[in-house]
Amino acid sequence: MPAQVILQPRPYASLPGKLLLLPLLPIQEPSKDLPSEIWTEILLYSLVSEVPGSTSWCWSLLSVCKTFRDIALPLIYSRVQISETHSLEKLYGRLQTADQKWDSIRRIPYSTPGRWVQTMDFSGLRFTGQRQALLLDSVLTSLFPLVPLLSELHINPSFVLSRRVLFSLCDRDGATNLRTLTGLTYVSPPSSRPEDDPFVQLLQCVPNLEQFELVGQGLEPVDYEWITPVEPPSMEYFRPLNLPKLRVLSLLSMHSSPLMLALLHSPLPALRKLTLTPYDDIPYPASLTSALITAHGHSLTSLLLFTLKSWPTRLRPSPDNLFSIAPKLRHLSLENPLPNLTLNEPHHLQILSIPRPRPEVWRALDRLFKYLPHLHVIRARDVKWIRTGISTVALSAGVQGEMREWKRRLARRHIRLLDGDWNEDSTA
Repeated sequence: MPAQVILQPRPYASLPGKLLLLPLLPIQEPSKDLPSEIWTEILLYSLVSEVPGSTSWCWSLLSVCKTFRDIALPLIYSRVQISETHSLEKLYGRLQTADQKWDSIRRIPYSTPGRWVQTMDFSGLRFTGQRQALLLDSVLTSLFPLVPLLSELHINPSFVLSRRVLFSLCDRDGATNLRTLTGLTYVSPPSSRPEDDPFVQLLQCVPNLEQFELVGQGLEPVDYEWITPVEPPSMEYFRPLNLPKLRVLSLLSMHSSPLMLALLHSPLPALRKLTLTPYDDIPYPASLTSALITAHGHSLTSLLLFTLKSWPTRLRPSPDNLFSIAPKLRHLSLENPLPNLTLNEPHHLQILSIPRPRPEVWRALDRLFKYLPHLHVIRARDVKWIRTGISTVALSAGVQGEMREWKRRLARRHIRLLDGDWNEDSTA
């Protein structure tokens, strides 16, 4: 029984009164501690998911107790993965309502749960039409200012984000927290000046960016016949991009753009992995791919040349001097048609990826092996080893037969042959 509390508001009065302090609510008895065995059963039931890799355990914690709910909610909102448009609308409605209720009395400047969001993954959102694309564009424009601590953003390249979405992403509190940006689709602006490019303006606001992946519109086969060299705009007054932490850069289906011109004239000291679509037969300055490799090749450890497969697919040649302009390469991925690589001194290349093994490719590589003493893996990017249980005749025919012939030859040089999934032959 708690001790009584007596108040004496006027102790020096001639007739001082005394008041008995009574609790407004009934006194709750302290809760009893549950045995550890019961807690074990609760946690196992809540945390063990039936689906491997699923995050449903976070949702299970919400129904255990209030303390667990306070722990689980930030974890749930930290990574948002959405594959339906109506789910994105619900998320925006939830964040907007919470932000409107947030007041200046609170010591935390940003509302919850918006400040808990660190990763947003919309790569699984399928494109269904222009109406859906316009709705997504409008929702994202209003959503980005509500997530100031956003560090990773992944978009489906099927959606072309408007200029207002890009401005909303960069012109907000916490834009410097963005570190990963992938899946964006690039459309060349009317102006050829890098200062007017919305993607260049975006990169100027994210100095802590570490990974940036962009997909261009590419060139139709008929466009190749009409490409004429055009003098690039003057870069005299251009302010170089400040991207000291950018490690991974991917620019697919893009031969030239104001963005590439800006990256060409900006230092990228931390760049280690570069992915490009080769356009070496288009003369400079209409094509900037070779110039971009030359400008930043001295620090690259991984160079991937890849062409997105579409119909019709037209493959373009790659530079022949890749080893000289990128002396620190450890992984090189080539695209058809394979370049006539020149190498006159030992190189430190360790992994070489080719589209698929062919006799003419072997002849080209055979003369380079003596200059590649550290090469220990060759990967056939577009081929997979056939599954076990297939007849011996099927294993020795076609591409599979060529793969096994390559495997036998490479084994003499202590080089492993892997397929597109980085797996070795399981039928041996």
